[in-house]
Order: sequence, then structure tokens, then C-alpha cells
Amino acid sequence: MKNILIISGHPNLNESIGNATILDEIALALPEVEIRRLDWLYPDNKINVKAEQESLLKADVIVWQFPFSWYSLPGVMKLWLDEVFVHGFAHGSTAKLGGKKLILSFTTGAPQALYSSEGFFGHSLENYLAQFETTARLCNLDLQMPVYTCGITYADRDENKIAQQKTMAKEHASRLIALLKSLSPELKLAV
Repeated sequence: MKNILIISGHPNLNESIGNATILDEIALALPEVEIRRLDWLYPDNKINVKAEQESLLKADVIVWQFPFSWYSLPGVMKLWLDEVFVHGFAHGSTAKLGGKKLILSFTTGAPQALYSSEGFFGHSLENYLAQFETTARLCNLDLQMPVYTCGITYADRDENKIAQQKTMAKEHASRLIALLKSLSPELKLAV
């Protein structure tokens, strides 16, 4: 069986609807998957580099699960990347992550329509992913197609919007689980 590692970069899962629901759905469907919730593990932002690197070494498939924050990673996940993906481990002549599959799984607060050359941001969402493609290339990671859902916002949450966001997050989780199953056909869904 392929080992799957999910790194959750949400800064506060206790206040999350989308990312928390996605992680909960994956944990239910694929209990053998390791999920590392950075906000729970490192509330003081002191990353245990050795533990993180050991988890990465065991993984065949690595998923970065995060809310798109300022068109990139949230702060805790950027810190994790800076401290864990160092030269000699993640890249360079003695790199150890080469050949592992990497999946970006993320949510955005803004709706999909804003991410286009005609939209408010003036760029497609895919244009913002170049930095991740470069990171994967540097580390010799096999970057897969991203799984993302737009429009999961913190603004104006009422009961109807919360229910809608949970539905969107469950659909996101289903797409991610299907991708993980296609990469690891031997995975069995929990009943």
C-alpha cells in the first residue's frame, strides 16, 4: 500500500468549516492516511523538523491541504516549508524526496469567477500555482493536478452559508479521495 501523508496548513482548524470538513471526511474514508495538522502540532510555531522529515520520508503521496492565503500558503505552512524543505533533504545532490507524488488541495475565499484575466484579480488561479510547480521541480516531486474549491469564505457566515460550505467541502473531499484512490488503488474505503 502506498503511504499517504496530508499536511494541513490551516492556521486555525477550530474556526474552519471547509478545511476542517475536508480533513474529517478523509479521516473517515481513509483512516490509514496520516494527517498532520500543523496548527495543532505547533501552536507555538516551533516546528519539529526531524519529525516532519521522518513523516515525509515514509510517504509515497504527499498532500498539502490549505486555505489559499494571499495567493499562496498560510503562514504556518510557509514556515513549515522553509524549515523542513531544506537543502540536502528536499533538494540538492543528497535530496531524499525525489519521485514522491505531491497534490495541492486548497480552498479559496473568493469565487472562481474572480480568478480570470477578466475577473477582479486579473489572473487565472492556475497562474498563481507557478511557485508550487517550481518547488515540485526543484525537489523532484511528481506534481499532480490540484484539487481546489473556490468560494469558501469566512465572511457573512449564516446557517445556510455554513451548510453550503460543508457541502462544497464534502464534494472537495470526494474528489481528493478519488484522486488518492487512483494513485493507490489498493486503498480500501472505510465503511
